[in-house]
Amino acid sequence: MTRSTAGPAPAAPLPSPKERRRLREARALSEEQVAAAVGVTPATVRAWETGRTNPRGRRRVAYARLIGCAGHRPAPSPSVEATGSSTMSPTEPGTGPSADAIAPDAPTRDADAEALTLTRDPDADAPAASAPEGHEPAAPVPQPRAGLTAEEAYDALYTLTAPGLTRQMHLLTGRRKLSREAVEHAFRTAWQRWPEVARDRDPAGWVRAVAYEYAMSPWHRLRRTHRRADAPPLDPARRALFEALLGLPPSYRRTLLLHDAVGLGLPETAAETEASTPAAASRLLNARATLAERLPELAGSVDPGGRSTVLQERLGALALAEEVPEPPPAPAVRAGSERVAGLWTRAALCFGVLLVSTTAFTLHTAPTQYEQPLAPAARVGGVPPLGGPEKLTPQDLKLQKSLRGRLAHGPERLVPRIP
Repeated sequence: MTRSTAGPAPAAPLPSPKERRRLREARALSEEQVAAAVGVTPATVRAWETGRTNPRGRRRVAYARLIGCAGHRPAPSPSVEATGSSTMSPTEPGTGPSADAIAPDAPTRDADAEALTLTRDPDADAPAASAPEGHEPAAPVPQPRAGLTAEEAYDALYTLTAPGLTRQMHLLTGRRKLSREAVEHAFRTAWQRWPEVARDRDPAGWVRAVAYEYAMSPWHRLRRTHRRADAPPLDPARRALFEALLGLPPSYRRTLLLHDAVGLGLPETAAETEASTPAAASRLLNARATLAERLPELAGSVDPGGRSTVLQERLGALALAEEVPEPPPAPAVRAGSERVAGLWTRAALCFGVLLVSTTAFTLHTAPTQYEQPLAPAARVGGVPPLGGPEKLTPQDLKLQKSLRGRLAHGPERLVPRIP
C-alpha cells in the first residue's frame, strides 16, 4: 500500500469581505439564512464578512456556492503580474476616477432602495450594470505595468488617489488640516499592511475606508486645532451647500458622499459604512431630503435620479473649487509610515522588557510561604480584676512564725500516758 505524496488541493480563493457581503445581499440572503445553510451561527457569518475570520474546509465551499463566488478569481496584484489581461470598469468602486476623485460627469444612480443595486458577475471584475443614458462612462484608469516593485506600486496608487481623496475628506469634515492628516494616516496604514492592500480587489477603496474612519473619529473634538470647521466658501450657493452638508449627521454625510459624489452603488456603500442595505438607503434618502429643504434646486426636483444628478454636479464643483492642501510626496509618506512603525515596535519592546522586569522583581521579593498576620491588640471589657490572698496581719505573721519554728524538726510523737 502506497501513500500519495501530493497534498490536498488548495481551496478556491474567496473575494474580499466587502465583496462577500455585497454578493450575499445581491442574492437577497440574510445572515441567518446563510448561517443555517452552512451550519454556523450568524455571528460567524458576520465575522466572515468583516474580515475577522475566514471559512475553512467544507463550510468554505458551501459558503462560496451559496453566495455565488465558487469560481471567483482574485484580481491580480499590481506588484506581481500585469493587469492588462483584466481591465477594470470605470464604474467599479475604487477603480476609476469616480472613486478616486469627485468628477461632475461621473455616472449617477437612482436613489430608490430597490433600484440602487449594482448587479455584478462574481467571476468578472467589471459590473454588468451600465451607466444611465446621457452620461458617458469615464475613461479607464491607466493600469501599472508588470514587474513593479512594492514601492513603485504604492507610489502609483498614492499619486492616483491621494489628491481626490483629500478633497473628499474636506467635504466630509470641513477641515483642511484634518483632511490631509486623514489621507496621510490612511496611506501610512496601507504601507504597513501593503501585502494585504496589494491583494485587495479595490486598493483605493481600502485606503478610502481607513481615511473616512479616521476623519470621522469623535476624538478629534478634543483637539484644539480641529474643534471648529474652516471658513465656508464666499460664493453664496457653494456656501449654502457646504453648510448644509456639514449640518448632516456624520453617518448621513458619509453615505451621501460615497453614493452621490464618489459614485458607489448602494450595496458597496452599505458595506463600506458597515450598515445594512435598507439602512444605507434610508440614510441616503433622509440626507437628500434634508439638503432639499435648504437648497432650492433640489427642492424643485421630485425624481430621486434628478436629485442625484444635481447633487453630483454641485458636490463635484464644490470639491474642485475649494483649495485643499497638497498631499506630501509618496516617499515621505512611506518614510513616515516606517518611522511610526519603528516607534511602535520600540515602545512595544520597552513595555515587554518593563513587564518582564517587574514580574521578575515581584517573584524575587515575594514571600515563599504564607505568614498569618497578627491581630491587633484590643481592650477587653467586663473581666473582673485579678484576686488573691489578703495581706497578713501582725498577729497572723506571729502565728506563722511560731508554727514554722515548732515544725522545723517534725512533729513530736504523742505518747499516751497510762494513769
